[in-house]
Formats: sequence, C-alpha cells, structure tokens
Amino acid sequence: MSDGYVAVLVIHLHFPEAHSLKAKRSELNAIKAHLRGRAGLSVAEVDRQDVWQRSTLTAVLAGRSVTGLEETTDGVERYLEARFPEGVRIERLLTSVEEMRG
Repeated sequence: MSDGYVAVLVIHLHFPEAHSLKAKRSELNAIKAHLRGRAGLSVAEVDRQDVWQRSTLTAVLAGRSVTGLEETTDGVERYLEARFPEGVRIERLLTSVEEMRG
C-alpha cells in the first residue's frame, strides 16, 4: 500500500495575442483560476514573469491513486491544448510518495 501519489505538470505557455504584461496577466489569471478551481491543482508561475508573451507554470496535484491522477492530468492537458492549440508544451511527472523517499 502506498502513502499516495503526486502529479507535477510543468506548463510552458505562449500568448501570441498578448501585447503587454497586463494582457498576458489577465489571461494567465483565468487559466490559474481554472486549474485551481476546477481541477484542484496548486499552481505557481515559476518563470518568464517579465516576458509578455510567455509564461511557465508548475502545477501539482496529490491523490491516492495513479488512475485518478492520470484522469485529472489528462483533462488538464486537453483543456490547455484546446485553449492554446499551438502555444503550449506540458511536461508531466507522476510519482509515488514512496518513490520520493528513495
């Protein structure tokens, strides 16, 4: 029996229509709110805060089953790919708490 699982998504976004930091920030806030509210992820902007057309987010979700985490992260990927058809790259890491302990 495992102590649980963790999914980490590193999300690289491109905002081709944003022509200012304010425009990017508005769209980015909506995305972060969706990820937090509908998907239950913890989200942080970790890079490119001063670049007006790019952003990197790290999002994390914990759960008790791999299947549940995969379903949720698959849904997040579908949402982001639909919203940014040519402007998103997602790296996914799924591990158990036991594996993190070494």
